[in-house]
Amino acid sequence: MPTGLATGDKTPAQIEAMREGGKILARIYKDVRGYVRPGISELDVDAFVAKKITEYGAIATYKTSEVNFPACICISTNDAIVHGVPSDYVFKSGDVVGFDLVITYKGMKTDSAFTMVVGDEKPPAAVRHLLTSTERSLYAGIDAISGPVYTGDIAAAIEATLKKAKLGIIRELVGHGVGLEMHMAPEVPNWGRKGSGVLLRPGDTIAIEPMATLGSEKIYTSSDDGWTILTKDGSLAAHFEHTVLITENGAEILTISD
Repeated sequence: MPTGLATGDKTPAQIEAMREGGKILARIYKDVRGYVRPGISELDVDAFVAKKITEYGAIATYKTSEVNFPACICISTNDAIVHGVPSDYVFKSGDVVGFDLVITYKGMKTDSAFTMVVGDEKPPAAVRHLLTSTERSLYAGIDAISGPVYTGDIAAAIEATLKKAKLGIIRELVGHGVGLEMHMAPEVPNWGRKGSGVLLRPGDTIAIEPMATLGSEKIYTSSDDGWTILTKDGSLAAHFEHTVLITENGAEILTISD
């Protein structure tokens, strides 16, 4: 459960550290996109990311005592939605794979996720629809921010986009405040009603992260590792996420490269 607060009491130096850390995270993802291909294993990617985090002078937040996750990055393949523990599974062309990473830089956390298709340059239309629409819902949530905003305004924009796309909306998992800690209040759901929830103000930093499936919204946690969350019906899933700073007249995406 989220703890702490995402209030705008961060110093300018802390916000700048999040900007710098967000750019590092985006750079790591650019490296990951170029590295992942058929024949590479999830464990290979985890080792690759660990090396990049060190090279860029950051810390793998998942490996700290705050989280105690067994890897540097979450890798969720096909029917896994989030929190996938990297294994010796070797990627095949056409696999749908989500990557979720939190890094700490100068004491501040940034969080981002994306989903891609491995190898296949022309994936099935349904897979393209899943990824395109889920990513579009992320930006719909961000576009709903025009200054101070209720979490319900963001949630409603995400929900409307995913409903229009006729995708399964993962309602049990939410976005969250982020910065001094990885998970902070408030929760940022992917469904909701405009004008409801918590009022976010300039200086607040949140992670917006819609998750959707090609089937049911029902999920379960793997009994094998106690971390990986999967779709109950085995349908494919997608996950996209950015860390965002609320500003006086909009939102600044922190986990994006220049």
